[in-house]
Amino acid sequence: MRARLAIAASGVEVELREILLRDKAPELLVASPKATVPVVVCSGRIIEESYDIMLWALEQNDPDAWLDRHNQELIEECDGAFKSALDKYKYGNRYEGSDAIEQRLIASEFLVKIDNILATQPYLSGEKIGMTDMSIVTFVRQFANVDRAWFDIQPWPNLIRWLEEFLSSDAFTSIMTKYPKWRAGDPATLFPELP
Repeated sequence: MRARLAIAASGVEVELREILLRDKAPELLVASPKATVPVVVCSGRIIEESYDIMLWALEQNDPDAWLDRHNQELIEECDGAFKSALDKYKYGNRYEGSDAIEQRLIASEFLVKIDNILATQPYLSGEKIGMTDMSIVTFVRQFANVDRAWFDIQPWPNLIRWLEEFLSSDAFTSIMTKYPKWRAGDPATLFPELP
């Protein structure tokens, strides 16, 4: 999702190939031995991490200056400890010996930190949305959706406001289009859809 957000914001047009991870296209396995998504193949270069794809797109065109509002340390904390705890909370049955509720508590420490930042400014990036917000918000959305009733009663009013603003934004709506699973020979689907 965050890769799509940055690609859409940049206006860099790509050929989108929707992949089902339970039924991976052989072309994905050739392009990326990791067999994970997202993957960008561009001029022989393979980019396999969503954050790196964000940078790739925005380095080509950054009309909203997201890269000017970029807290690398906070993004790394999200992608590291928070994302690890999120995965163990969301997919507890995949991690033998891991307690999902304990992992939720570990992940919540990061969310408290975000809530405190958002108590002093409207966005993680400051007065305007930037790379920091868009790098983190999709993972916060995943966390919230594991148990939305529990999430919504937490004492994180600033975080919840920030997430709800994102969920009701045009940027979020624009990346949530469902596409049919791609198969070799299908006509190209271009993303974002440009006017």
